[in-house]
Amino acid sequence: MPTESTFLLAGLFLLLAAAGWALGRFGERDEDAEPPPPLNLDYLKGLNFLLNEQTDQALEHFLKMVRVEDKTIETHFALGSLFRRRGEVDRAIRIHQNIIARPDLAAPQRDQALYSLAKDYLRAGLLDRAEKMFVRLSQGSRYQAEALHQLCRIYEQEREWQKAIDAGHKLESLSGNSLELQIAHYYCELAEQATADGDFVAARQHLKKAHSGRPRTLRGALTRADIASNTGDRETAIRLYRRIIDENTYLITEALPKLVALFADAGAVHDLEREIVAMVEQKPELKTHVAYTAIVNNIGGIKVIDECVEEYMKNDAILAEFIDLQNINNGVGGHRQDALIKVRSALSKLAKSTPRYQCTECGFSSQRLLWQCPSCKNWETQRPFNSVKFDSLLQRSNSAG
Repeated sequence: MPTESTFLLAGLFLLLAAAGWALGRFGERDEDAEPPPPLNLDYLKGLNFLLNEQTDQALEHFLKMVRVEDKTIETHFALGSLFRRRGEVDRAIRIHQNIIARPDLAAPQRDQALYSLAKDYLRAGLLDRAEKMFVRLSQGSRYQAEALHQLCRIYEQEREWQKAIDAGHKLESLSGNSLELQIAHYYCELAEQATADGDFVAARQHLKKAHSGRPRTLRGALTRADIASNTGDRETAIRLYRRIIDENTYLITEALPKLVALFADAGAVHDLEREIVAMVEQKPELKTHVAYTAIVNNIGGIKVIDECVEEYMKNDAILAEFIDLQNINNGVGGHRQDALIKVRSALSKLAKSTPRYQCTECGFSSQRLLWQCPSCKNWETQRPFNSVKFDSLLQRSNSAG
């Protein structure tokens, strides 16, 4: 049975055919002009193929038509676009390749066909072929801006960050729109690659370019701190992690575990404890973030952090459905401490099995911080949850009951 898209396509061709006939029939013309041609029967034959779901026959028929009559080219662009949207990319590619093969094709139509073919290749996952088409279109065609935008997306996917930087700069100059944050992240990607390779000099150079004349990214600050930590520059690493927590509360989930590790390695946990006490006294709202970070990373043994976790557990209404915290608090000595450790361990396992971050633009959730959202492709839009999501645990408990 013909699908809705088949009827839409059939309607499109019938409308175009009728419009062409009407213009020829009723439009102004000289008295000596030849009479208008009859309604093109080739369209009707193609429609018959489509309505009978004979897509291959319809495709072959319309491909023959495009070699005969220039007026059908726009119709074929519409046909190719519809095939691409339906996921029939091979058919879309054939149509657009057939148009490009015309020796008498006008330059604007050739650019349109190349752009359509590039999008076909992109939809098919043929990134190398799509890249070649977009590179060609980025050199002066009317699709120059769109091509550069698509090239940035391809280079992001292929992790070719220097090419992405070059395309981004060209797009900035052409469109007049700022891509500062996007390009800064490209440099951060290069810095992280260099850090992974142990080339800290190159990593610092990339970070310097990331911030040169551009807003300081949170990612750049974290990467600088990581480099300092990896190179044994403990004081610089601690200073940077402190600043990150102070300036950007939501990044405490990334910075605090590393800060704890640095103080623990130096045998200076008591110094860290004093700092956290001062921090939560100045910003009481940080207690929830400290508690959540400690639960997710199973950080314990530091008094102020343990107190934040206990306060967090007491104040969580959903958690109270499962754990009798009142009885635990009434316990004494080692029994109470053992009970709290078991609860925290269970919460840590639960937290690791549920999403920890969510994109503020599209709602995409993930278990680790992703600087570029895989769904909407925006940069630096993910934020951590500040509480363990116990809802799923409650639902499982209720269904089991």
